[in-house]
Formats: sequence, structure tokens, C-alpha cells
Amino acid sequence: MKIALVHDYLVQYGGAERVLEAFAELYPYAPIYTLIHDPEAMHGVFAEKRIYTSFLQRYPFVRKHHRLFPPLMPPAIEQFDFSKYDVVLSDSSSYAKGVITRPETLHISYIHTPMRYAWDDCQKYTEDFGFPRFVKKLVPFFMNPIRLWDRVSADRVDHIVANSHFVAERIRKYYRKEAIVIHPPVEVRRFGIEPVQKEYYLMVGRLIAYKRHDIAIEAFNRLRLPLKIIGRGPELERLKRLAGPTIQFLGRVDESELPKYYAECRGFVFPQEEDFGIVAIEALASGRPLIAYRGGDIPEHLEEGRMGVFFDEQTSEAIVGAVQRFQGMVFDPEYIRSRVLHFDKEIFNAKIKNYVDKRVAENLSRRTSRRMTR
Repeated sequence: MKIALVHDYLVQYGGAERVLEAFAELYPYAPIYTLIHDPEAMHGVFAEKRIYTSFLQRYPFVRKHHRLFPPLMPPAIEQFDFSKYDVVLSDSSSYAKGVITRPETLHISYIHTPMRYAWDDCQKYTEDFGFPRFVKKLVPFFMNPIRLWDRVSADRVDHIVANSHFVAERIRKYYRKEAIVIHPPVEVRRFGIEPVQKEYYLMVGRLIAYKRHDIAIEAFNRLRLPLKIIGRGPELERLKRLAGPTIQFLGRVDESELPKYYAECRGFVFPQEEDFGIVAIEALASGRPLIAYRGGDIPEHLEEGRMGVFFDEQTSEAIVGAVQRFQGMVFDPEYIRSRVLHFDKEIFNAKIKNYVDKRVAENLSRRTSRRMTR
């Protein structure tokens, strides 16, 4: 069985890339097809893999500013030739699911989200990425054909796997297709419980607008409580200007040091809406409770009162109130950790392999049956 892996872009290492990494371990001989590959930004991940890129790779400006060029992405992803493969496994947040395959080739797509900036986040798209004014005026004109392409491209997929029930609902809404749910892999065994915690609160993730570090910083400025922020991104300078003396930016932390930061924090702050919040699961795997926005996938996993507290509006005032409630509560780290062990990477790998094997067998059976009836 010849299998190919497809990914949107390899320009950063995040949750989607962890899924691709798991796919690459399950299918070590499968090449990776992607629109753009920036080896430096990937810090050596996939260095040993065969990676095929689109024509966009030839243009450095596009590689660095790919979000400015949505109209180029559909023809770029459609240029790849998968005629020699039996199975295509795509890992998609936007364009990877849009590859074109032969009728007999099985295409399974693991979807992290329907293309956010084409659907529910269309208006936020231009604001969050700080586009120039003339680009903002052009966005509505090219977004409609992108939206149509996104809807049509979903019909090219034979089977869809969603990363959360939250995403499965949005797939049903925008694509009118059903998806099974297999949560992304989290290396929960890397994280453990420390007997003593310190007084700081923690945030982990890229410093980009939708993560809402700004409202967390405003809240902790008012509370005068210590907040450590791990991560880098384009929002750094703006957030530094907002930060008071109790806010500490740690930048990129070595992976070997990250579990200790999780395990020693008093609580983990999660003010954003995510399709699947891997860093939140890592905090829970460390036995630490969350102070989380009641949105996205987090309500699927967080038992309020025993694993943390929710707030219902993305405002600094709501976070202040949640932290004040949180400080009067007692949590059981062992119980918190026990509730997320099923996200382990080995469990994910087994579920994905079983699912792919089942669909391959069904596809082969159908093809054999058709040949026999001719």
C-alpha cells in the first residue's frame, strides 16, 4: 500500500504539526506534500522526511507572508500528482484537504478546523494579522471564491476525522458532512505532578491576537499577581507595552523544561477559543487546574469545580472574577491528571491506524466487488 501525507504549510511547529509527526511515525515511508516548507522554522522536525513543496516555495516573499496570498493556495495544492498512491492522508486546517486524487485512491482527511478565515472568523482575519489598509479592502472580494473552493474541496474527501466534537459540529455546519472524532495526540507521559506549587500563574502558546494574552495581562495587572508567559510571536512588543511588573515573558522554553513550569504553576490561564487546546491538556496532565474561557473544545474536557473554573466573556473583568473564585478553591492534582490520560499519543496512534486500516479494507472490498460484477 502506497500512502502519501499532505499538510497545509510547514512554517511553524504547533498542534497540527504534532498530528503530522504522529502520522509520519505510523507511516515512515510516506512522503509529505505541503505548500511551503521552512526548515529553520521547523527546528529540525521532519528533517529526515521526503518533503515535496508547491511552486510557492520558489518565492521567498510568499514563504514569509503566505497569509497575504489565499488566492494562490488552491491552484498550488491542486498541482500535486497523487496518481501513484493508494491512500492519501491529509492533515488540514485550510488547504490540504483540497488535493485531487484518482477515483480509486482513498482520501482520509484529519481536519483541525474548517478554514477559519473563510467562515466564522472572516472579519477577525484581517484585524488579527495586521494587514495594510489596502489589503483589508480587497479581502471581501477574494474571500467569497475562497469560501466556495473550501466547500467544494471538502467533497473531494472520502472520510473526515475531526479533532474535537466542537470541530465536528462546524464541519456539519459548513460542509454538510459527518465526521468521527479522534482527539489529537498529547504526550501526557512527559508531564507529571509536583508536590509543591509556586505562586505564579501560567500561559503557554504563540503570541498571536486570537490567543487573547492581552485580556489576561490586563487582568493580572489589576490583580497584581504573577503571570508567566511562555511563547513567541508577532504580538510580543504590543503585549510588553501592556504588561505591568508582575508579568514575565519567558520566550521559547526548552521542551525539557516545560513540564516543570506546568507542574509548579498555581493555575493555567486559557482565555482563547480553540478547536483543540493541546497546551490546556498538558497543564491538566500536570495536575494543574485551568482558568478557562467557556468556548471551543475546552468544555468537552474540563469538569468545572474539580478541574478548574470557567469565565463566560473574553474580557479582563471576567478573568479577574474567575481568578478570585479560583483562589478560594482546592483541587486534587491526581484526579485532574487522571481525567486526561486518554489523550496519550499511543492511544491516538492506535485509533488512527485502526481507522485507516478499516477504511482501506472497505475501499479494497468495494473495488473488488465492482470488478467481479463487470
